[in-house]
Amino acid sequence: MPASSRHNPFADWLHGHAVPLTHLDPAAPLDDLEPLRDIIGNATVVAIGEHSHFIEEFALLRQRLLRFLVERCGFTALAFEYGFSEGFPLDAWAQGEGVDDDLSAHLAAAIPMGLHEPLRWIRQHNRTASPPVRFAGIDIPAAGGSLLPSLAPVADYVRHIDPETLPAVQTATRIAESFAGGSGAAAAPAWARLPAAEQDALSAILARLLIRFRSIEPLYVSRGNQHSYDIALRRLEGACHADYTFRAMADLFAGKGLTADTSARDLYMAESVLWHLERFEPGTRVVLAAHNAHIQKSPISFNGHLTTLPMGQHLHNMLGDEYFALGLTSTTGHTADMRRDENTRFGFTIDTTRLELPEPGSIEAAFADAELGLSIADLHPARPEAQTRDDAGPDRIRMQGAYLHTPVLKAFDGILNTPTSTVADDIHI
Repeated sequence: MPASSRHNPFADWLHGHAVPLTHLDPAAPLDDLEPLRDIIGNATVVAIGEHSHFIEEFALLRQRLLRFLVERCGFTALAFEYGFSEGFPLDAWAQGEGVDDDLSAHLAAAIPMGLHEPLRWIRQHNRTASPPVRFAGIDIPAAGGSLLPSLAPVADYVRHIDPETLPAVQTATRIAESFAGGSGAAAAPAWARLPAAEQDALSAILARLLIRFRSIEPLYVSRGNQHSYDIALRRLEGACHADYTFRAMADLFAGKGLTADTSARDLYMAESVLWHLERFEPGTRVVLAAHNAHIQKSPISFNGHLTTLPMGQHLHNMLGDEYFALGLTSTTGHTADMRRDENTRFGFTIDTTRLELPEPGSIEAAFADAELGLSIADLHPARPEAQTRDDAGPDRIRMQGAYLHTPVLKAFDGILNTPTSTVADDIHI
């Protein structure tokens, strides 16, 4: 037992239960990941997180985990923290549509969060695989940066199905164009500068459109088909959730946000996962890639203020033990802190920040005290043992260069720790 762990009971437990891994390389043999098969059990949705976007090791681990879950465990879908509406062309590309070089054009407007390589692997895999691996976007449009990726196809839909409503969609589009950005960090401040009458008009139009869509579904389906209606409705719901999020984010930045008011985005993501599951082939199992703060199962608070009920909490409520949350973190190294800057394309810049030593009480401190390197821990058996010791376990986990205070044993079902993290050198923000 490492001497340094004597003051950290959870580190003692971790030393005896974590499973060492041997590779970061996605193309390396997969045998060291075999313990993961028993750890996830019969989960339908396995979420793989990261404490920061833009980290090289996390991207490699996600690719490797995706390959293992597909090749060894029969998973046949990748859901990603990427726009629901924008995801359909990527799924078509992953199924073999177009040419290989089309991917860069598809992703040209997106925040570069490590989607290129998983999609390239899926397209290659699908050339010989049966059944093929599907791709699903789950997020509000443009990561909350613009309503246009949802409103443009909704306009195309109503132009043929319900042309009487087209002027309303066009008015909403005109307002949305005036503050569109590459992400919520860019759009929320721009939205806040709109006249209140424009803000309220946009919300009212979207609400009326949504009620109309839901109220006359049989008419819409009779004029088209159920599949196109379902997609158009989900896109409109995405626009409504994004519009709500603009107001929530603007209020949060202004220091007057309502309790848990940024949850609308996470609920939409959770419901999008279920939307896709209901339409994929029966028995489909999904790999879900998103930030730790989205996949965790416990509420998120900052400075004592409850800000978000995350996607993972909603999915756990919806799916129970069929949902598995695997958090990714690192003991040392660097992280990508996102600093708000409205003058940039996505509303933020990336600062490469050296990680401080793990804080006492953190899951990273437990891995360090247990002298563990690249390793994975199933947290399920830790819960009853922690209760026996009257010990809640780690109470925080890294989030970019800071810490998110959360009951780690409740928030995550497993933790994969890498001894160091490196900010990717190919980020163009």
